Amino acid sequence: MLREQLEFVPDRDRELFAALPSAPAVFRLRSRDREAEPYVSKTRNLRRRLERLLGSPLGPGRRLNLRDQVGPIEYSTTGSEFESAFLLYKLLRATFPKTYSQRLRLRFAPLIKLHFENHYPRVSVTTRLGRRKARNAFYGPFPSRTAAERYVNDSLDLFKMRRCVDDLRPDPKFPGCVYSEMKMCLAPCFQGCTDAEYRAEVERVEAYLETGGESLAREIASRREAASSSLEFERAAGFHAQLEKIRSVRGQRPEIVRRIDQMTGVIVQAGAQREAVNLFSVEAGSIADPVPFPIQAPEPTHTQSMEARVRRALTEIPPTGSVSALETMEHLALVARWYYRSHRAGQLFLADSRGELPVRRIVRGIASVYRGETVESGSGESHGTLPVPDRTS
Repeated sequence: MLREQLEFVPDRDRELFAALPSAPAVFRLRSRDREAEPYVSKTRNLRRRLERLLGSPLGPGRRLNLRDQVGPIEYSTTGSEFESAFLLYKLLRATFPKTYSQRLRLRFAPLIKLHFENHYPRVSVTTRLGRRKARNAFYGPFPSRTAAERYVNDSLDLFKMRRCVDDLRPDPKFPGCVYSEMKMCLAPCFQGCTDAEYRAEVERVEAYLETGGESLAREIASRREAASSSLEFERAAGFHAQLEKIRSVRGQRPEIVRRIDQMTGVIVQAGAQREAVNLFSVEAGSIADPVPFPIQAPEPTHTQSMEARVRRALTEIPPTGSVSALETMEHLALVARWYYRSHRAGQLFLADSRGELPVRRIVRGIASVYRGETVESGSGESHGTLPVPDRTS
């Protein structure tokens, strides 16, 4: 997991410090005492950090000093904060399997859950993924529970799906709730609709969540055109108002939000290697180890276009493999923590409904990341042409 290893000898500390890179890295310090816990962390400057931890103390003080305890030093340099966070997560998970989550202070990302296992499906907000074999669908990640709940509530105003959380036993004598009184629910609780009618409404909600609201917008736009063609201008105006409301609600949904088991994409980050970026594959919400992508093509393939090289690199990224629901939740937490920063380094590109990645946008994204540009949260990717490094440098 960590590529480099050195043995710390206090009498030769200056020689060791000189050999360390002044670069971002993730490291693990093992104690000479086999019963003691290792020290695991990340840093923006490995040499400076280890000089503080292992250098000769300048005098009495409270600064942590491990000079007399440390033996082996393991580390890997990283090219971005995202890579450091992901590598630190993996290292802590392997080193402290019972306490790594508390050490990382991971907060699971809020998700929308569509409860298909319930006879009368409903929608809720959660931070937990269910069993892999369950039929429920999850959509996210959202920046906060408040944002997810606001989006759910405003979206359900466009439909007549139930909002209660009970396991329903339909009874015609049941008085219903305020939503049924306001004609905002089909009221399966007192058999206000047939099971087939309720299933049809659930399918509309599912399509809405799958397409980010596009399915409902197309449906209402079609009705508006039909009303206009029939010279029913008042009805057409009503449909137009609905479209404006749909547009407003769709604007609340961040671009990253997808159905989790269909969330496929690639994250582009700066690489530790010179003249290269890192490509992180995302499959069903899980992150794969980074694959370096050199900016300059090797000599045998120098005639290939950048787009062709990117397409080939994407096909060669190894799959993430089978991961548990807990690991997926942790990976989503790492992605959300990075993605929702006010300014983030690196870019995320997600596949469309057909599972195809936007290769041309990825090429522009590689150029942007290579130049060290940052992206404001909620904005699109930067555009530009890819600079070609000078071979003589």
